[in-house]
Formats: sequence, C-alpha cells, structure tokens
Amino acid sequence: MSYLILTAKQFQRPPIYYVQIGLMISFLIIVLFFDYIFKLEFRKVTWMVIFYLIFFFGGTGGMLGVASLSGKIWLIVSVILFLIMTTLAFFQRAITGM
Repeated sequence: MSYLILTAKQFQRPPIYYVQIGLMISFLIIVLFFDYIFKLEFRKVTWMVIFYLIFFFGGTGGMLGVASLSGKIWLIVSVILFLIMTTLAFFQRAITGM
C-alpha cells in the first residue's frame, strides 16, 4: 500500500485514489489495534461492530476503485470477489451470531 501512495503522484491519480487507499490503511490500523494490541471484544458491542463494518466495506470497496485502474478484467474479477466476500460475511454473521 505504501508503494501505491508513493507512486500515485507519478501516475497522476485523482484525489479519490488517496481516499480509497486511506480507508484501507485505516481499516488495517483499526484491526491491528482492536484485535492484536488491545485485544478488545468489540464484536459483542453493536456500535463498535457497525464502526468496524463501515471501515471494512469502505476499505475493501475502495480497493475496487484501485483495481479498476489495472484494467477491465481486474475490475470484473474484483467485483465478483467483493460480492462473494460480502455474501459470505453476512452469511457467517447470520449463522454464528458473531
């Protein structure tokens, strides 16, 4: 991800590109702190789960925009995988309740 940010100016990426990368980095930092550093049981607190999901889907959805810059084939593959991931995430939540 650092490489994407460092080369963005060279390839004249639009400002939304930085937002997309920033959302993904923010999500990774949140996961680092919530799960690994503070070891919070945040998945049991509704407002924290909503906060987490906003960054999760915002970050992964933003990566669709980044993938679209690689060509139409990569965009199609990324969208299909995003939809599968979204379906499985909600399916898992429905089954486990967590």
